[in-house]
Amino acid sequence: MAKIDITRTELVWPGKYNDDGTLRETPKVNLPFQVIEQIGETRATKDAQKTKGLQLFDYSGKEGFTFEEGWHNKLIWGDNQLVMSSLLEKFAGKIDLIYIDPPFATGSDFSFTTEIGDNGETIEKEQSMLEEKAYRDTWGRGIESYIKMIQERFFLMHQLLSEKGTLYVHCDWHVNHVLRLILDEIFGQDNFINEIGWHYFGFKRKTAKNFPRKHDTIYSYSKSKNYLWEVQYKPHRPEYIARFKKDKDGRLYRDDVNPTAGGTRIIYLDQVPGDIVDSIWDDIPPVNPVATDRWNYQTQKPEALLERIIKASSNEGSLVADFFCGSGTTLAVAEKLGRRWIGADLGRYAIHTTRKRLQEIEDCKPFEVLNLGKYERQYWQSVEFGKKKAEQTYFEYLSFILKLYGADSISGMQYLHGRKGKAMVHIGSVDGPVTIDEIEKAIEECVRTKQSELQILAWDYEMGISTGESKTGLIQKIAKEKKVNLLLLQIPREVMEQQAVDKGDVRFFELAYMDVEFKPLKGKKLKVQLKDFIIPNTELIPEDVRKKIKKWSDYIDYWAVDWNFQNDTFIQGYVDYRTRKDRSLKLTSDDHQYEKSGKYRILVKVVDIFGNDTSQLFEVEVE
Repeated sequence: MAKIDITRTELVWPGKYNDDGTLRETPKVNLPFQVIEQIGETRATKDAQKTKGLQLFDYSGKEGFTFEEGWHNKLIWGDNQLVMSSLLEKFAGKIDLIYIDPPFATGSDFSFTTEIGDNGETIEKEQSMLEEKAYRDTWGRGIESYIKMIQERFFLMHQLLSEKGTLYVHCDWHVNHVLRLILDEIFGQDNFINEIGWHYFGFKRKTAKNFPRKHDTIYSYSKSKNYLWEVQYKPHRPEYIARFKKDKDGRLYRDDVNPTAGGTRIIYLDQVPGDIVDSIWDDIPPVNPVATDRWNYQTQKPEALLERIIKASSNEGSLVADFFCGSGTTLAVAEKLGRRWIGADLGRYAIHTTRKRLQEIEDCKPFEVLNLGKYERQYWQSVEFGKKKAEQTYFEYLSFILKLYGADSISGMQYLHGRKGKAMVHIGSVDGPVTIDEIEKAIEECVRTKQSELQILAWDYEMGISTGESKTGLIQKIAKEKKVNLLLLQIPREVMEQQAVDKGDVRFFELAYMDVEFKPLKGKKLKVQLKDFIIPNTELIPEDVRKKIKKWSDYIDYWAVDWNFQNDTFIQGYVDYRTRKDRSLKLTSDDHQYEKSGKYRILVKVVDIFGNDTSQLFEVEVE
């Protein structure tokens, strides 16, 4: 190993340096984003943008950097390292404020409460291996793994910040000692701004041999000395007000020593905006567990905390980001304060919660839900199976998925890749959805080889493939006519996470099924009614959850309709969802008015209580 020339004090951990003594670089990728849902904007507006040659997430820069230029706020589902790296091309040096509340390596960082049905009965749910993978499992391998994870992300945040930008890092005693050293190294000690102590007052627990812990730490670092800053004030303390006297007109005033003038001056209370906020924040309570603004995340931070940070370090129209957005507090406050925002999280339920929370804000500006989709899978495939010929990479991919599924590889077939028991197995590629034509060819190969069972494993399915007990979809009819028992299953994202693979936590689930009824009305109007929603493999759902399910709709938390789907982004035309205040859910949509008669493709999306999406495409005649 080469000798490392140590010239300064620094934090070193296994893997920080290469064997030749050079600093190991943070991996960078540039993957295209896919807009999977557009919220708060009509189909007509989107079609008008198409006419102008604009894309909703166009990295050529045509989108603009103001609301007036067509900016759309962005909620991104995915690994924040890949997300931030892919944002660099367009957003390097463009973000004015980043606030993050990364996991502290405690169990409460990974669990959340979800509510069931109309009465709002609650259950505690541990997040999946996917959602834990970068955090709890990382800690299981030692603090050096956590340091590596967070250091790579700090490096990307530094590149994304503008020259007037500020990073706020919320932490506690578990990790603050190492985070400060990493931040000093990446941002420079001269760019350290402050260490804020957030004292969350309330009940003090007795401890056997310790003073009760009653504060978190928030570090702030700048990109340069020219960072945005606005002094913040809080209401005057009673003891301060007591120092004022009334003048003859009833105004409160006091004499104040003025060293510059060498005398005293009169200060009126109504001329002082308040007490200047210092580095001890003892005036913001934590979120009340029973409050209506509680979004069922144990680590949810109060909006007042983020309001202070955002007002202090950004202007109206500034771009604010949170790459561990959780329940979406940063994004909700940024929206209310007129800031542009980008949020990201690895947790499916976090993205769903944030989407609902934003939609409850009055006059919420349009925003997009994005992911890296097939491009993330392609990147994973290239890393997992190395730089080899395309054919070899493909066969190694097939063997990997088959092994995870517990199936054996077979050869000599074009569309049948493996066998599990009596069933033949077809695996979809990482590049796109499994199509009806693809499944039909696999069915034909089963018929030719006299196989009666076929199981399809896919990352995504072509819109229009119906599943479930009714077997009403076209492909299900074809399979039944050919006397082939067809089963469609989802390849979970956990497949791409080594920790989940190593722990055997990968599960392949049947697709959920919905049944809907379309009700035509006079005057080219239409409404849709949810009739049923079935989650297969209910034995895999915790027993305490199953006991609280009284009817099929209790599994549904949110549903929406795109009345004229164009094989592109889901445009939300109708939506209804349960809230903390109102647990009811309408199962029949409002009337939708079409301008002209004809056939329309309608996409219905249902999100269950765990944050999982199920979409189904229907073709309807409007007279």
